This record gives sequence, C-alpha cells and structure tokens, in this order.
Amino acid sequence: MITATIVLWVIALGLIIFALVRGDNSLKRGLTMSWQITRRNAALLILAFIIVGYVNVLSPTELVQKWIGPASGLKGLLLAEVLGILLPGGPYIVFPLIAVLHKAGAGLGAVITLITSWSTQSFLNVTFELPFMGWRFTAIRWTLALAVPLLAGIIAELIFA
Repeated sequence: MITATIVLWVIALGLIIFALVRGDNSLKRGLTMSWQITRRNAALLILAFIIVGYVNVLSPTELVQKWIGPASGLKGLLLAEVLGILLPGGPYIVFPLIAVLHKAGAGLGAVITLITSWSTQSFLNVTFELPFMGWRFTAIRWTLALAVPLLAGIIAELIFA
C-alpha cells in the first residue's frame, strides 16, 4: 500500500509540475476538475469505508471460514462466485470488502474466485454491456465466463494453498 501511495504521489507531482511548466492555465483547470471529482465521489468512498469498517468488526470469523474458508471446497468456490456476481460498486468498495473477508478467514481459492467473478461477471458490468452489445452477446459471454472464476480459484488452491 505504501509503494502504491508513493507511486501515485510521484505521478501527481509530475503532472502538477508539467502543468506549471505549460503555463496555459492547466494547473488551475486540473485542480478544479480534481476537486469536482473528489466532491462527487467523497460520500461514496466515506460510506464504503464505513461499511468495510463495520463488516470488519462485525463479521463472524467462524461463519466466513465455514462458508468460504480453505476447507469449504467446491461449495465455498461456488458461493464466492455468486458473491462476486452480486457485489456492487467499483474497486474502492469491492477490494476493501474482499480484504476484510480474506482477513476473516476466507480461503485463497475463494478470494481469487470472488475477485475474478466480480471483475468478469458482476451484474453492474452487465448493465453497461447490455445496451452496447445486446442480449445475445451478453448471454453468451456471461455463460462462457461462468467457468473462469471457478478455474482460477481451483488453480490457486492447487498451486498456492
């Protein structure tokens, strides 16, 4: 996390310096746009982190380990896939939630399945895909993609667990 923060600071400072050197009001326009984006998303991020904090405190470790823990087998991977499909929101919401589940005892295979399922099959993604690609394409892609998260979770369990 610290490395990512440092890299982001370096990129941000580099862009600020570049905007200053350009001298065409880019600095002010960039800061204005950044502030607008921050204002639009701040409430979402704060709420997401509040939810993650409470899920972290209130999540029963025994329940997480029972349903998607390392010993849950194929049942745990299937449940993780369904959870991934149902998870709402973008990475700032989903990854902290998944990290909490992992810390609470979710198995590596289930976590890999959950992330892969969310990134390939999330209902939220389908709502964006449908208008552009149509029902037939979306149904074919989604159905074929059902196997991918399970395979990723099984492979992770076999190789790394």
